Amino acid sequence: MTIRPSIRPATPEDVDAAAETLGQAFADYPFTRHTVDARDHGARVDSLQRLYLAEIGMRCGRVWVSDDLAAVAVWITPSSSGLDEAFGDIASRVVDLYGDRANVAARADEATAGLRPAEPVWNLATVGVAPHSQARGLGRAVLEPGLEAARTEGYAAYLETSSPENVRFYERLGFEVTGKVSLPDDGPDVWAMVRVP
Repeated sequence: MTIRPSIRPATPEDVDAAAETLGQAFADYPFTRHTVDARDHGARVDSLQRLYLAEIGMRCGRVWVSDDLAAVAVWITPSSSGLDEAFGDIASRVVDLYGDRANVAARADEATAGLRPAEPVWNLATVGVAPHSQARGLGRAVLEPGLEAARTEGYAAYLETSSPENVRFYERLGFEVTGKVSLPDDGPDVWAMVRVP
């Protein structure tokens, strides 16, 4: 018998452990490897994920976690407010954490900007499952509340991924590829995907 994981909205007390989960999940992710300084790479990725989780997701968006904090999903929604201010508050720290890859990261962001929908969407900003907890259904489970909320509100869900394996995973959840770019500076491919309500 499979036990369904318990998923709930994140609380401020969850930030440290949830950020650690995201850091582990993104340590070897193609986009992250391309845009984050290799020196102290793991610590930089952990810090970037913590900043994004605490200052963007918790402050402006919606965040769900598994009870054991082994899975985390961060969404930016059409009703998210204060995003410009929140991004402005962390901008210099983000550049510092990108380190010697800051210009590469900026060019990567420019390259993917054209993929993003013009209309309001539920944007899956980041999602991760701790390596020791993968292949247990946690990824799907932690995404379900956001997908259901987007559907209920009548919005599409949107994401970008630089992992071909993730493309197949998201297609099983009803997403379709809407665009693809190869990042400059010999970077990985990035796919844009949308799930219509």
